[in-house]
Amino acid sequence: MSAVAERILRVLEELANSPEGMTLSELTAVLGMPITAVHRLLGDLIEQDYVRKDERRGEFTLTMKLPSLGLRFLSAGGVVDIAQPILERLAVISGELVRLAIVDGEQLVYVAKAQGAREGLRYDPEMGRPVTLSCSAAGISWLAGKSDEEVMRLVSAQGFGLPANFGPSAPTTFKTLLPLIETARKNGYATTQDMFLPAMSSLATTVTIGNGDVGALLIIAGPMSRLTHEKMKELLPALLSTAAELSEASSVSPVMRRASI
Repeated sequence: MSAVAERILRVLEELANSPEGMTLSELTAVLGMPITAVHRLLGDLIEQDYVRKDERRGEFTLTMKLPSLGLRFLSAGGVVDIAQPILERLAVISGELVRLAIVDGEQLVYVAKAQGAREGLRYDPEMGRPVTLSCSAAGISWLAGKSDEEVMRLVSAQGFGLPANFGPSAPTTFKTLLPLIETARKNGYATTQDMFLPAMSSLATTVTIGNGDVGALLIIAGPMSRLTHEKMKELLPALLSTAAELSEASSVSPVMRRASI
Protein backbone atom coordinates (compact mmCIF):
# COMPACT_ATOMS: atom_id res chain seq x y z
CA MET A 1 0.00 0.00 0.00
CA SER A 2 1.29 3.45 -0.85
CA ALA A 3 2.04 5.91 1.94
CA VAL A 4 -0.64 8.30 0.70
CA ALA A 5 -3.32 5.60 0.62
CA GLU A 6 -2.38 4.48 4.12
CA ARG A 7 -2.62 8.05 5.42
CA ILE A 8 -6.01 8.59 3.78
CA LEU A 9 -7.35 5.41 5.37
CA ARG A 10 -6.04 6.46 8.78
CA VAL A 11 -7.84 9.80 8.48
CA LEU A 12 -11.08 8.04 7.52
CA GLU A 13 -10.77 5.57 10.39
CA GLU A 14 -10.22 8.30 12.97
CA LEU A 15 -13.19 10.30 11.69
CA ALA A 16 -15.32 7.14 11.72
CA ASN A 17 -14.52 6.81 15.44
CA SER A 18 -15.53 10.43 16.09
CA PRO A 19 -19.01 11.10 14.68
CA GLU A 20 -19.12 14.36 16.61
CA GLY A 21 -16.21 15.62 14.49
CA MET A 22 -12.52 16.43 14.98
CA THR A 23 -10.53 19.61 14.47
CA LEU A 24 -7.40 19.71 12.35
CA SER A 25 -5.22 19.95 15.44
CA GLU A 26 -6.97 16.99 17.09
CA LEU A 27 -6.52 14.83 13.99
CA THR A 28 -2.89 15.85 13.68
CA ALA A 29 -2.20 14.93 17.30
CA VAL A 30 -3.88 11.53 17.03
CA LEU A 31 -2.34 10.62 13.69
CA GLY A 32 1.14 11.90 14.52
CA MET A 33 1.44 13.44 11.06
CA PRO A 34 2.51 16.94 9.95
CA ILE A 35 -0.38 19.39 10.03
CA THR A 36 0.21 20.35 6.41
CA ALA A 37 -0.10 16.70 5.32
CA VAL A 38 -3.33 16.19 7.27
CA HIS A 39 -4.75 19.42 5.89
CA ARG A 40 -3.94 18.33 2.33
CA LEU A 41 -5.53 14.87 2.85
CA LEU A 42 -8.67 16.44 4.30
CA GLY A 43 -8.87 18.78 1.31
CA ASP A 44 -8.74 15.81 -1.07
CA LEU A 45 -11.41 13.95 0.90
CA ILE A 46 -13.65 17.03 0.96
CA GLU A 47 -13.22 17.39 -2.81
CA GLN A 48 -14.36 13.78 -3.27
CA ASP A 49 -17.30 14.31 -0.84
CA TYR A 50 -16.10 11.82 1.79
CA VAL A 51 -15.54 14.53 4.42
CA ARG A 52 -17.22 17.84 5.24
CA LYS A 53 -16.01 20.74 7.36
CA ASP A 54 -18.09 22.73 9.81
CA GLU A 55 -16.69 26.18 9.11
CA ARG A 56 -18.17 27.62 12.29
CA ARG A 57 -16.65 25.04 14.64
CA GLY A 58 -13.67 24.07 12.52
CA GLU A 59 -14.48 20.37 12.82
CA PHE A 60 -14.27 17.68 10.16
CA THR A 61 -16.78 14.82 9.91
CA LEU A 62 -17.49 12.00 7.50
CA THR A 63 -20.30 12.47 5.03
CA MET A 64 -22.70 9.59 4.36
CA LYS A 65 -20.81 8.59 1.20
CA LEU A 66 -18.52 6.08 2.91
CA PRO A 67 -21.23 4.49 5.10
CA SER A 68 -23.49 4.25 2.05
CA LEU A 69 -20.82 2.28 0.20
CA GLY A 70 -20.72 -0.23 3.03
CA LEU A 71 -24.50 -0.49 3.16
CA ARG A 72 -24.66 -0.98 -0.61
CA PHE A 73 -22.08 -3.75 -0.32
CA LEU A 74 -24.04 -5.51 2.42
CA SER A 75 -27.30 -5.04 0.58
CA ALA A 76 -25.89 -6.41 -2.67
CA GLY A 77 -24.47 -9.35 -0.72
CA GLY A 78 -27.86 -10.12 0.78
CA VAL A 79 -26.63 -10.02 4.39
CA VAL A 80 -29.20 -7.57 5.76
CA ASP A 81 -32.11 -8.92 3.72
CA ILE A 82 -31.39 -12.46 4.88
CA ALA A 83 -30.57 -11.72 8.50
CA GLN A 84 -32.95 -8.91 9.48
CA PRO A 85 -36.23 -10.83 9.84
CA ILE A 86 -34.43 -13.60 11.72
CA LEU A 87 -32.78 -11.08 14.08
CA GLU A 88 -36.11 -9.30 14.60
CA ARG A 89 -37.74 -12.55 15.70
CA LEU A 90 -35.00 -13.27 18.25
CA ALA A 91 -35.21 -9.67 19.52
CA VAL A 92 -38.92 -10.14 20.22
CA ILE A 93 -38.23 -13.41 22.05
CA SER A 94 -35.38 -12.00 24.13
CA GLY A 95 -36.66 -8.47 24.66
CA GLU A 96 -33.06 -7.26 24.23
CA LEU A 97 -30.65 -6.06 21.57
CA VAL A 98 -29.72 -8.71 19.02
CA ARG A 99 -26.70 -8.20 16.78
CA LEU A 100 -24.92 -9.94 13.94
CA ALA A 101 -21.16 -9.52 13.54
CA ILE A 102 -19.46 -10.67 10.34
CA VAL A 103 -15.99 -12.20 10.29
CA ASP A 104 -13.89 -9.78 8.24
CA GLY A 105 -10.40 -11.19 7.91
CA GLU A 106 -8.98 -11.18 11.41
CA GLN A 107 -11.67 -9.08 13.03
CA LEU A 108 -15.41 -9.04 13.70
CA VAL A 109 -17.61 -6.15 12.56
CA TYR A 110 -21.23 -5.48 13.57
CA VAL A 111 -23.39 -5.29 10.44
CA ALA A 112 -27.01 -5.78 11.53
CA LYS A 113 -29.17 -5.40 14.63
CA ALA A 114 -32.69 -5.65 16.01
CA GLN A 115 -33.85 -3.96 19.22
CA GLY A 116 -36.22 -5.94 21.42
CA ALA A 117 -36.36 -3.59 24.41
CA ARG A 118 -39.43 -1.35 24.20
CA GLU A 119 -38.89 0.54 27.43
CA GLY A 120 -36.27 1.12 30.10
CA LEU A 121 -32.54 0.99 29.40
CA ARG A 122 -31.60 0.14 25.81
CA TYR A 123 -28.14 -1.15 25.04
CA ASP A 124 -27.09 -0.14 21.53
CA PRO A 125 -23.38 0.35 20.70
CA GLU A 126 -22.50 1.78 17.30
CA MET A 127 -22.46 -0.49 14.29
CA GLY A 128 -19.56 -0.74 11.90
CA ARG A 129 -16.88 -0.78 14.57
CA PRO A 130 -14.61 -3.78 15.03
CA VAL A 131 -15.55 -5.98 17.99
CA THR A 132 -13.04 -5.96 20.85
CA LEU A 133 -12.17 -9.66 20.99
CA SER A 134 -10.86 -9.93 24.54
CA CYS A 135 -13.90 -8.60 26.44
CA SER A 136 -16.94 -9.39 24.29
CA ALA A 137 -19.05 -12.54 24.14
CA ALA A 138 -18.79 -12.43 20.34
CA GLY A 139 -15.01 -12.19 20.45
CA ILE A 140 -14.63 -14.96 23.02
CA SER A 141 -17.01 -17.23 21.13
CA TRP A 142 -15.08 -16.68 17.89
CA LEU A 143 -11.70 -17.18 19.56
CA ALA A 144 -12.94 -20.45 21.06
CA GLY A 145 -12.64 -22.03 17.61
CA LYS A 146 -8.95 -21.20 17.39
CA SER A 147 -5.81 -22.55 19.02
CA ASP A 148 -4.36 -20.82 22.07
CA GLU A 149 -1.43 -19.66 19.91
CA GLU A 150 -3.80 -18.09 17.39
CA VAL A 151 -5.82 -16.51 20.21
CA MET A 152 -2.71 -14.87 21.61
CA ARG A 153 -1.65 -13.60 18.20
CA LEU A 154 -5.05 -12.08 17.38
CA VAL A 155 -5.58 -10.48 20.79
CA SER A 156 -1.99 -9.18 20.92
CA ALA A 157 -2.48 -7.55 17.51
CA GLN A 158 -5.70 -5.83 18.61
CA GLY A 159 -4.82 -5.23 22.25
CA PHE A 160 -6.84 -5.97 25.37
CA GLY A 161 -9.98 -4.04 26.15
CA LEU A 162 -8.90 -2.20 29.28
CA PRO A 163 -11.41 -1.92 32.16
CA ALA A 164 -11.11 1.88 32.09
CA ASN A 165 -12.52 1.88 28.56
CA PHE A 166 -14.85 -1.11 28.85
CA GLY A 167 -16.25 -2.94 31.88
CA PRO A 168 -14.57 -3.54 35.26
CA SER A 169 -14.34 -7.30 34.61
CA ALA A 170 -12.68 -6.99 31.19
CA PRO A 171 -9.73 -9.44 31.07
CA THR A 172 -6.36 -7.76 30.83
CA THR A 173 -4.08 -10.81 30.63
CA PHE A 174 -4.10 -14.13 28.82
CA LYS A 175 -4.13 -15.81 32.23
CA THR A 176 -7.66 -14.47 32.79
CA LEU A 177 -8.80 -14.63 29.15
CA LEU A 178 -7.84 -18.19 28.21
CA PRO A 179 -10.07 -19.88 30.84
CA LEU A 180 -13.05 -17.92 29.45
CA ILE A 181 -12.21 -19.14 25.97
CA GLU A 182 -11.85 -22.73 27.19
CA THR A 183 -15.29 -22.55 28.78
CA ALA A 184 -16.71 -21.27 25.50
CA ARG A 185 -15.08 -24.18 23.67
CA LYS A 186 -16.79 -26.67 25.96
CA ASN A 187 -20.18 -24.93 25.88
CA GLY A 188 -20.38 -23.84 22.25
CA TYR A 189 -21.26 -20.30 23.29
CA ALA A 190 -19.91 -17.48 25.47
CA THR A 191 -21.38 -15.18 28.10
CA THR A 192 -20.02 -11.99 29.64
CA GLN A 193 -21.07 -9.67 32.42
CA ASP A 194 -19.46 -6.36 33.35
CA MET A 195 -16.88 -6.84 30.58
CA PHE A 196 -17.77 -5.01 27.38
CA LEU A 197 -19.61 -2.28 29.29
CA PRO A 198 -20.29 -1.77 33.01
CA ALA A 199 -23.46 -3.51 34.22
CA MET A 200 -24.08 -5.07 30.81
CA SER A 201 -24.43 -8.73 29.83
CA SER A 202 -24.04 -10.53 26.53
CA LEU A 203 -24.53 -14.01 25.14
CA ALA A 204 -23.04 -15.10 21.80
CA THR A 205 -22.54 -18.08 19.54
CA THR A 206 -21.12 -18.74 16.10
CA VAL A 207 -22.89 -18.85 12.75
CA THR A 208 -21.28 -21.36 10.39
CA ILE A 209 -21.17 -21.18 6.62
CA GLY A 210 -21.03 -23.82 3.90
CA ASN A 211 -18.16 -26.11 4.90
CA GLY A 212 -18.61 -25.41 8.61
CA ASP A 213 -16.28 -22.44 8.94
CA VAL A 214 -17.41 -19.56 11.13
CA GLY A 215 -18.64 -16.59 9.11
CA ALA A 216 -20.55 -14.58 11.71
CA LEU A 217 -21.44 -14.25 15.39
CA LEU A 218 -24.94 -13.90 16.81
CA ILE A 219 -25.25 -11.86 20.01
CA ILE A 220 -27.93 -11.00 22.56
CA ALA A 221 -26.96 -8.08 24.81
CA GLY A 222 -28.63 -6.04 27.52
CA PRO A 223 -28.38 -4.66 31.07
CA MET A 224 -27.44 -7.13 33.80
CA SER A 225 -30.58 -6.16 35.70
CA ARG A 226 -32.62 -7.91 33.00
CA LEU A 227 -30.12 -10.17 31.28
CA THR A 228 -29.07 -12.20 34.33
CA HIS A 229 -27.24 -15.54 34.28
CA GLU A 230 -30.59 -17.28 34.65
CA LYS A 231 -32.14 -15.27 31.82
CA MET A 232 -29.21 -16.06 29.53
CA LYS A 233 -29.64 -19.79 30.22
CA GLU A 234 -33.32 -19.43 29.42
CA LEU A 235 -32.54 -17.70 26.11
CA LEU A 236 -29.78 -20.10 25.08
CA PRO A 237 -32.02 -22.51 23.08
CA ALA A 238 -33.46 -19.60 21.11
CA LEU A 239 -29.97 -18.21 20.45
CA LEU A 240 -28.65 -21.58 19.22
CA SER A 241 -31.66 -22.32 17.03
CA THR A 242 -31.51 -18.84 15.51
CA ALA A 243 -27.78 -19.29 14.78
CA ALA A 244 -28.58 -22.59 13.06
CA GLU A 245 -31.26 -20.84 10.97
CA LEU A 246 -28.82 -18.11 9.98
CA SER A 247 -26.22 -20.75 9.08
CA GLU A 248 -28.66 -22.38 6.73
CA ALA A 249 -29.86 -19.10 5.22
CA SER A 250 -26.36 -17.65 4.77
CA SER A 251 -25.55 -20.00 1.90
CA VAL A 252 -27.23 -17.56 -0.52
CA SER A 253 -25.16 -14.55 0.59
CA PRO A 254 -21.81 -14.09 -1.21
CA VAL A 255 -20.61 -11.80 1.57
CA MET A 256 -21.28 -14.42 4.23
CA ARG A 257 -19.68 -17.15 2.14
CA ARG A 258 -16.54 -15.04 1.59
CA ALA A 259 -16.27 -14.43 5.35
CA SER A 260 -15.07 -18.00 5.82
CA ILE A 261 -12.41 -17.82 3.10
